[in-house]
Amino acid sequence: MAGLIIFTGGNSSMGIPAADHLLQKYPEYTVIFTVRDASDDDINTKTLRDTISKHPNSKASVLALDLASLSGVHDFADNIIAGIQSRKYPRLAAIVCNAYYWNLIGDPEFTEDGYDKTIQVSHISHAALVLRLLESFDARGGRIVLISSDSHWPGKNAMEKYPPSIDDLENLVNPAVDDDKQGRGYQRYATAKLAITTWIYALNRHLEKDPNLKNVTAIAVNPGNMVDSRALRTNTPPSLHKMQTFVYRPLLPILRLIMGPTLRTAAPAGADVVDLTLSPEYAGKRGFFTLLQDDESSPDSRDEEKQARLWKQTLLWAKVTKDSTVLQGAFEE
Repeated sequence: MAGLIIFTGGNSSMGIPAADHLLQKYPEYTVIFTVRDASDDDINTKTLRDTISKHPNSKASVLALDLASLSGVHDFADNIIAGIQSRKYPRLAAIVCNAYYWNLIGDPEFTEDGYDKTIQVSHISHAALVLRLLESFDARGGRIVLISSDSHWPGKNAMEKYPPSIDDLENLVNPAVDDDKQGRGYQRYATAKLAITTWIYALNRHLEKDPNLKNVTAIAVNPGNMVDSRALRTNTPPSLHKMQTFVYRPLLPILRLIMGPTLRTAAPAGADVVDLTLSPEYAGKRGFFTLLQDDESSPDSRDEEKQARLWKQTLLWAKVTKDSTVLQGAFEE
């Protein structure tokens, strides 16, 4: 029996076409798509279920997971571990950490855990989920894929006003209020993507050193800037809505000639993320990718001292202890 895939943010702009591609091309896998609101009252969750229904022989389900709640994340991990132990689910084959959050029109928002919502949803809760579920991977190995962005590299994205930075770790979880809502909101998002990208290197080092997990590999991928993403219409100023409607979408072929292949729609991005996760072509690959190409991430993300500091602090933020992860040496860096 093929393994289990956990895919967070399953009802997102990229998640829905990714689900369609996954269930069509890799039907042997059991898939759990997680969403914040699992009811059909959420139109995007209903669209995800409609997409799954097009593949009547699939082994796919939709489960609620609120990444803004660490207790919810740990409870979810407990349930998945128990389900695998009872053989309700097969052993884990992959985790795709696709969900994220941003707010470009308001002050920093704080979760019930006391962390900035952008960094918790995008990075901290995914780290908790991954570290908790490592014990459930198939003995032959598996794949962890986290979604990065060109925004993690200072100066690479036109929306950047303030560069991302992980030099002040306290500021990641407790950012200051600023009158420039859009500029600082985008900085929080870009900094979360920098944290994701930086963390993946430390994760890979620990996995490679662990004799039981050395065949589990981790990738951070920039899937491109998606002109049809709902994110451009969610928690964003009207100017971005207008840019999407009158510039990005209708002028995409022209803009791609200027800006390159990373400017695209969500469907090919979703397909690439799925193939990077499951295609034998990418078996054993680690590190940073842009689209389907092995790439170099930002200098900050490759700084081993910064990786080690972020790794240690993420364990504390995520409330992961020696008793809750099987990763040997996780607390030594």
